[in-house]
Amino acid sequence: MFLCLLVGVPGLVGLAAAAPDDIVLRFEPAGESGAVALGWEALTFKKIERRTRYAVVADGGGHVLRAESEASASGLYRSLDLDPRVYRVLTWRWKIDNVLVKGDAQRKQGDDYPARIYVAFRYDPATATTWERLRYGAIKLLYGRYPPRHVINYIWDNRLPVGTAIDNAYTDRAKMIVVESGAALVGRWVAEERDVYADYKRLFAAEPPAIEGIAVMTDTDDTGERAVAHYGTITLRAAR
Repeated sequence: MFLCLLVGVPGLVGLAAAAPDDIVLRFEPAGESGAVALGWEALTFKKIERRTRYAVVADGGGHVLRAESEASASGLYRSLDLDPRVYRVLTWRWKIDNVLVKGDAQRKQGDDYPARIYVAFRYDPATATTWERLRYGAIKLLYGRYPPRHVINYIWDNRLPVGTAIDNAYTDRAKMIVVESGAALVGRWVAEERDVYADYKRLFAAEPPAIEGIAVMTDTDDTGERAVAHYGTITLRAAR
């Protein structure tokens, strides 16, 4: 399914600077706050009743996020306010237990992934068309804030070749980039790195607006399957 509206709470609660130019997003226990992970907010969808189960679990002396989806969809979201020209390199690690048999990134009925990372880019009314201002304004009236202007999805697909970049099955405002594909690396931690700035320019043929948030999501609502994934620390840093 497409992430049509990212809802997060402004602020960088729990951020830790590993270096002057690094923004490090960890998954740490939230204590008694009611949140799944410190600084992360639940991302849910009104028309989808079944939600993915997330939990912070111990791993190798630290913590990671475990996601389990059974015909469900929801995510965790982190609000940000970053210049993608500066914080252009996105790194993370993830692990999946299985690929989805019926997954198909080119069809709405198959728009599910065992693991994906969203990068959301801010909508700016000053640069929007009249039609966009009307559409985004209506959404803001309903939800209290604008949805993202664009979204890049970094996905673990089941069949498309690594490097494939396509429109989301629901909207061309979201682009899908296949970072891993197939079952060869199932059960193993895999480290990833992407140049978000370069990806945005290539996919949208424009300079990117501010990065307003990062989300993780394991979803199987369209295929009705089951998936389990783990997510490690996510970092945004300057190019070196």
